[in-house]
Amino acid sequence: MLTLVPTPIGNIGDLSMRAVETLVDADVLLCEDTRVTKKLLHIISERFGKHSEKSREFLSVHSHSEQRFIDTLTPEFFERNVVYVSDAGMPGISDPGQLLVRWCIDHGVEYDVLPGANAVLTAFAASGFVETKMLFFGFLPHRGSERSAALHEALFNGYTTVLYESPHRLEKLLRELLREAPRRRLFLAKELTKKYQRYLHGTASEILDQIGDSIKGEWVAVIEAGPSRAAQTVTENDILALELPKKTAAKLIAKLTGENVKACYRRLVEEG
Repeated sequence: MLTLVPTPIGNIGDLSMRAVETLVDADVLLCEDTRVTKKLLHIISERFGKHSEKSREFLSVHSHSEQRFIDTLTPEFFERNVVYVSDAGMPGISDPGQLLVRWCIDHGVEYDVLPGANAVLTAFAASGFVETKMLFFGFLPHRGSERSAALHEALFNGYTTVLYESPHRLEKLLRELLREAPRRRLFLAKELTKKYQRYLHGTASEILDQIGDSIKGEWVAVIEAGPSRAAQTVTENDILALELPKKTAAKLIAKLTGENVKACYRRLVEEG
């Protein structure tokens, strides 16, 4: 059997007793990082007095090795008590795990997923945005037209949208949001459940003023729901089909979606 076990995103007190018992009883531990998992088991032993007397196998299964590992699997492997843990949070949410679950479904192997810590839902609940339909985009592409298109989709889908962002790209994200949707309200959560947890509310401009030099750490960004392009009677494709000059098309599309005119024009030029 395979069990996916979520681990704390910061505060060790968020680890459930069911997760503790599952980790202690494991015969095989599949780990995003074996060092992190071994440290967690040491903390469990010290804090909860729970430890295993049996010899356990630790195997590294991270984003770069998950497919290679799965290619070696047979159903007999899961005759033991196999547990997968990522370094923090819920496996399969911007972490490995989903391919393992898919393999088990396809090969008739029993599996279970324990509930637990998750930065997406924690930030969504803390945002205070009342649109309860939510989309999770994970990490945006790092650069270029792919990033621009993904950000535009995140802004104009009609739902509250949750993003992850690394500290060295956070300011870039905020300046992109300032350019594309300057009046849209945002919620940023830094270092959720940890000692230096911080919540920030406001527009991109207001948050840039608040954030100062305190960018280091892990961030979750929640974008308030905005207009949906899909809900419009006239679509961007309708405008592009008119074969108008790009500057004219950009003005019309921006009026339709709320996108910044200059940013829209640049996107149309890039897309040819």
